[in-house]
Amino acid sequence: MPDHEASRASTTGGLPVAPALGPALDQLRFPHEETGANRRLLEVSALSIVIGLGGALSAEILVRLIALITNISFYGRWSVTRVSPSDHLLGLWVVLVPIVGGLIVGVMARYGSPAVRGHGIPEAMERVLFAESRIAPRIMLLKPLSAAVSIGTGGPFGAEGPIIATGGALGSVIGQFLKITADERKTLLAAGAAAGMAAIFSAPVSAVLLAVELLLFEYRPRSIIPVALASATATAAWMVFHGPQPVFAMSNLAQPSWQALVSYLVLGAIVGVASVFVTRSVYAVEDAFERLPIHWMWWPAIGAVAVGVLGYIQPDILGVGYDNIREVLNGAIVGKALVLLVVLKFISWTVALGSGTSGGTLAPLFTIGGGLGLVLGRLVSGWAPGLGIDSRIAALVGMAAMFAGASRALLTSIVFAFETTRQPLGLMPLLLGCSAAYIISLAGMRNSIMTERLARRGAPIRTDYAVDYLTRLLVREVVAPGLVTVAANDTIEKVREWIAEGTPESQHHGYPVVDGAGTLIGVVTLRDIANPKVDPNAPVASVIRRPPAVIYEDNTLREAADHMVEEGVGRLVVVKREAPWQMLGLISRSDLLEAHRSRLAARRAGRTLDIRTTAARFGLEWGHVPAEPAARAQENGGERKG
Repeated sequence: MPDHEASRASTTGGLPVAPALGPALDQLRFPHEETGANRRLLEVSALSIVIGLGGALSAEILVRLIALITNISFYGRWSVTRVSPSDHLLGLWVVLVPIVGGLIVGVMARYGSPAVRGHGIPEAMERVLFAESRIAPRIMLLKPLSAAVSIGTGGPFGAEGPIIATGGALGSVIGQFLKITADERKTLLAAGAAAGMAAIFSAPVSAVLLAVELLLFEYRPRSIIPVALASATATAAWMVFHGPQPVFAMSNLAQPSWQALVSYLVLGAIVGVASVFVTRSVYAVEDAFERLPIHWMWWPAIGAVAVGVLGYIQPDILGVGYDNIREVLNGAIVGKALVLLVVLKFISWTVALGSGTSGGTLAPLFTIGGGLGLVLGRLVSGWAPGLGIDSRIAALVGMAAMFAGASRALLTSIVFAFETTRQPLGLMPLLLGCSAAYIISLAGMRNSIMTERLARRGAPIRTDYAVDYLTRLLVREVVAPGLVTVAANDTIEKVREWIAEGTPESQHHGYPVVDGAGTLIGVVTLRDIANPKVDPNAPVASVIRRPPAVIYEDNTLREAADHMVEEGVGRLVVVKREAPWQMLGLISRSDLLEAHRSRLAARRAGRTLDIRTTAARFGLEWGHVPAEPAARAQENGGERKG
């Protein structure tokens, strides 16, 4: 059709004269493009600083509340001074203390909120993934209170899990009272959680990494900056309360030899196996409680029976046990006491956590992993002193490797061990040991201790981080050349006849519509043209239903896909940024799917790479029988075997 050819020439050939900026150009629907730093980021960052202070205060209140309940339960006095329950003089009556605490937690969970059950982080993950980061305000009160009762009456938990949940609830509640997006509310939740961890361990960097690896599920400036500010603020507040010293102070370490580094790598792998066993044990106990013919409100009290009995045998397993971690890292616990601490702490924590009471997982994992590392380090150094293994470094590696294997938070584990001890010479052993544990964990179980519960509820959990493939491709790389347009004053009947000719140009599913000056005024689809209710003599412009949605040639395919969703269209007109009236082509949903073909091809190529392919690259032929022996076998009338 001549009109089509003229339109095509006016829009795709050469550089056209810019038309006057009329209503059509003003109505173009351009994509939303995010900027790096903007007012919203500054506002969220300011809120995060406030949340950081709130998280630090919440952590201090929780720690003091745990101390108060510990003093009341084990020593019969009103005091908020930190004490260990292991020095009690209750004798056999100590068995009843955790049971009473379990009963109180069960009542709080049933009549207050079931969300107080568990160790905090999986519940926060669930709210991020499936509830737009919304947490009920009452959790800010009930979670720390239930945790204080559970831990203060001897529960073998750390305070970090509950305060992470409490800080996350604080950020979420503030986000719910303000007019912000779900992504911004997620950032505030993660900022509160990171502040809680930083305020317990004075470990700001690992708190940020924990938020990235377990809560944010992204790494972008708009989320990292607020979380980092909240974490740093909470750490500064912790220093005001407790001073600048590390939480788990160690005496200076010596530079490890290469033989020792290899040993720490193997030790990390062994602890990785233990982390798989620990994780499976927790959920096996949880499954056992699920089969009990009584209401779950009574489960924490039943689990507390094991805590009380084992606490009578070994009082050091009661309570948070941060002092135990310090002694393990400095090699101050030896022999039977060390073995009893590791074994009984593991049993009591596994049973108590599986019962659904309120408490954290990090401190018990650190105690079990550090004690196991110390035991293995001493055994190996006694058998092979030439390896140069330092049992304290072995304990440090065991502590971090247990956390890395159980939680799959590799970077968090390494940086946490460094920040809480400030021993730079432990970084290389930590890197090796935690990486080995992480590999073993990936091979040994499908989900981590943080995600198993969510997976059982049918929630798809992916902790892999990769750049969205569509963000790596620009629109100009996939847009097809040769734009076909339709003149606005053509009749519907004329366009139908042209489509019926069956030429390649007439077989598209949509066409840009241009006026006499070649200016884009809209897009029509085959469905619009074929609609029997449309007057055949009406101009094409009459069936345009909306302003045209366009995309710049230098936008990414991700931006194009998002723009299609927001505009509710299946194709976008591609234009130049400096000359929006100049159309370059059309991009459709099928083009976005086709863009993945190269990615899939590359992945298939990686799967087919085997030893034969590798050998061929070096000019070798795997399995090839040399000519002379083969010929000699044929001459002998026999078949070559082997």
